[in-house]
Amino acid sequence: MFTDSSAPAMDPDLPESETRPLLNPSSADPTATTDSGTVHTPTAEEARPEATTFESAASQVTAAADLPPERFDSLDELTHDLGSLHELSTRGSWQAILEKISQARALFLLTKPHEHLTYLTYQVMALAKLRRSDEAAHELNSLHDFDGTHYRYESFPEIYPNRKGSMVPFSLRWLYALIPTKLGNRQEGLDRLYTLLDFVRDRIKEKESQNLDRSIELWKKRETFVMNCLLGFHLGHKEFGISLELMKELINRDPSDPVLISKLGSVQMQFGDIQGAKATFNRVEKMLNEGKSDALLNETQFKNLVGRNKALVHVVAKDYVAAVREYEECIERDNSDAVAVNNKALCLMYLRDLSDAIKVMENALERVPTAALNESLVGNLCSMYELAYVKHTDVKRTLNNWIARVAPDDFDSSCTRI
Repeated sequence: MFTDSSAPAMDPDLPESETRPLLNPSSADPTATTDSGTVHTPTAEEARPEATTFESAASQVTAAADLPPERFDSLDELTHDLGSLHELSTRGSWQAILEKISQARALFLLTKPHEHLTYLTYQVMALAKLRRSDEAAHELNSLHDFDGTHYRYESFPEIYPNRKGSMVPFSLRWLYALIPTKLGNRQEGLDRLYTLLDFVRDRIKEKESQNLDRSIELWKKRETFVMNCLLGFHLGHKEFGISLELMKELINRDPSDPVLISKLGSVQMQFGDIQGAKATFNRVEKMLNEGKSDALLNETQFKNLVGRNKALVHVVAKDYVAAVREYEECIERDNSDAVAVNNKALCLMYLRDLSDAIKVMENALERVPTAALNESLVGNLCSMYELAYVKHTDVKRTLNNWIARVAPDDFDSSCTRI
């Protein structure tokens, strides 16, 4: 299946076959508090690149394709059994992914160079999700120069006629940058991320010189993705100066992004600029009132973002009663809003209503386990158990047993502190 001479011109280096293996929503939710007893802020929400960026990067696992995606009936036409890998990833079945990859290799089912790279990307991502980062690093180290001729389509003309460029999935390049940070080598990871950013920007210039609009759009999205990864790392280490520079650049690119603007407001609060933060949050609310809906947020999500911003202002002022009201409105609109659930419970705890705080979290886990089951929320719940019960170990063990039955493979049960 190849394009004929009458087909529209296309960029042969464009990864047409983007799969979208989104992580299981029940895995670590980056929008919950990062530390027990600390109310979530938008900054904390974006400061966990190991969670937030996994979702985004997983959606960019690419494989070679000879035609645009609309010419294919299934993912399996792009890479052997790719649809199955995608489905397993959406369920958080990372161990099953590793088993399927091992089986495919043992039976020599991968017949094209790009298939090996695609499967390797899933393997490294699965190992990282399962907290086996040393093994992930070993797999990455087995590769040679990503930009070498052995990873280019034109080196295999008998397999990929009419194609040129790199067959290395973008996600694999990102994982190469991420893994050192999971092994304690933060500076090496940051250096690799900045190198990746330079690589992406070079590709944008290349595509612009060729007037390949579709490729330009794709690579600009990747540029924004890498910048958000860097922002998450810097915010996570309270490096607010460089974080503000990155935020300003991102906002200049997309001044209508309410999530990013809200993040700016939270950083202003951490700087002590309360009035500035309120003005920033008001800007987001004005966008909502004017109907300037963000493409990534539906109306309910947008309203809850505004509600959580208001609640944060109340939390900073230690008006926990008002904050609880805001979070309750968010939960009424969307009972799967884990951020609102988590923070409402914490505010109740600050109000010395530990019993109701526990009930809020337990009810959320019972009603919407897929959304509420994340390490931060569970960790906070276990902290409340420790405060509320003398025999808290038994209660936590019961919770841990339930989690073992329903959680995805990558859930870190150590958060229960059994």
